[in-house]
Parts: sequence; structure tokens; C-alpha cells
Amino acid sequence: QVQLVESGGGLVQAGGSLRLSCAASGRAFSSYVMGWFRLAPGKERDIVAALSWSGTKPYYANAVKGRFTISRDNANNTVYLQMNSLKSEDTAVYYCAASETLTTHETDYAYWGQGTQVTVSS
Repeated sequence: QVQLVESGGGLVQAGGSLRLSCAASGRAFSSYVMGWFRLAPGKERDIVAALSWSGTKPYYANAVKGRFTISRDNANNTVYLQMNSLKSEDTAVYYCAASETLTTHETDYAYWGQGTQVTVSS
């Protein structure tokens, strides 16, 4: 079992930045692939970024490449999502999730946080 708690969401103007954090507790954090997903109004939940156990091989959705950076601190059981140059279309609830396999498929992530709201005003 892994418990995940996100923080760092909020209201920001377009062009601004936010850093989301996801604190994990429970089983060995370093053994999980960590992902960030988002759910926007009227849309399905989509993957934003994912990162392997070692912190290498990041994956980014095309919509966020060059603007978002995923990173992890295994010593402190935390994964981050640095979001720069935010756009109104980035408005969503952001979730972190943990998977035992290196995957971008939502259904392969067994553990989820409660989500944090990010609102970007234009």
C-alpha cells in the first residue's frame, strides 16, 4: 500500500509557474514509477508526465513538453511537477499516482492521491 498526498495547487495567471508536490508513505517509494495526471472539466483524465524508479526516462505529454518538469526525491519520498509558462488549458485537477510498471496507462496505476486544483486565469 502506498498513500499519496498532493499539494501546491492554486490560482495563477497565464504565463506563471507552480510546483506541485506529492508526498508518499507506505511501501518503498523508490520501487514505484510515479506519474502525474490531470482531469479538466468535460474531459477524460490524461497523463501529464511520468518518471521511472531511478528518476531517468521522463515521459511528457505533448501538450506540456518544454514547460513541465517531473522529478523525484527518493530520500524524501516525494515527486514534483514543476509547471512553467502555464496556459488556461492547463486548468485541471492534478493527481499523482504510483505504478509498479513503467507505463503511461492510467489503469496500470494502482495508487492515487486525492488531487489538487490548478486554475490558470487568462
